[in-house]
Amino acid sequence: MSTQQAEMSAQQDTLRVDIYAMLATLLRQAPDQSILDWLSDLDVGVQTAVHNTTTIAAAWPVLKLAAQKTTILAVEDEYQDLFIGIGRGEIVPFGSWYLTGSLMEMPLANLRRDLTQLGFQRDESVKEPEDHIAALLEVMAMLVEGGDLHLQRTFFNRHIATWFERFCLDLKSAKNAVFYSAVGELLLQFMTIEKTRFVEVN
Repeated sequence: MSTQQAEMSAQQDTLRVDIYAMLATLLRQAPDQSILDWLSDLDVGVQTAVHNTTTIAAAWPVLKLAAQKTTILAVEDEYQDLFIGIGRGEIVPFGSWYLTGSLMEMPLANLRRDLTQLGFQRDESVKEPEDHIAALLEVMAMLVEGGDLHLQRTFFNRHIATWFERFCLDLKSAKNAVFYSAVGELLLQFMTIEKTRFVEVN
């Protein structure tokens, strides 16, 4: 690998970490004003320069516009309706739910085993099970930062690849989704690129 290729690969991984972390933050809780301001001023050209595909290039300005159009109260209400609700929200953002139709099932047990083997410990302040989409994205951010592409591929394929598309499509089309419809589109396009990346790993 040439120096230029190595620099481009490092730049791409830095951007991947940032996108994983950003999406995790947006799906963990409603964004505060500082996050909305940051998204509203986002240089979408920088984001698309590394992931140079038409689909994700179109998703960035939509998210930017959604951030510009929403308000703190509106996005907090939206997050509440989508992910919390009364009893449960419109969307259930857990791997076990999408894979088995129930929470706290075998996919979560398998995930906990793999997290232990990777050296990750549960944060006791977090109440949600570890198969929450935000938690999985947080793990991916750390794995990308660690630099081992095979670990990234194994974790992604075992715990994300099998259900993220259905989750993203549900989020995009949810009755209460406005800002989060744009989040769902960016997540879908980014994760599709990642899925292709890991298929190509030898």
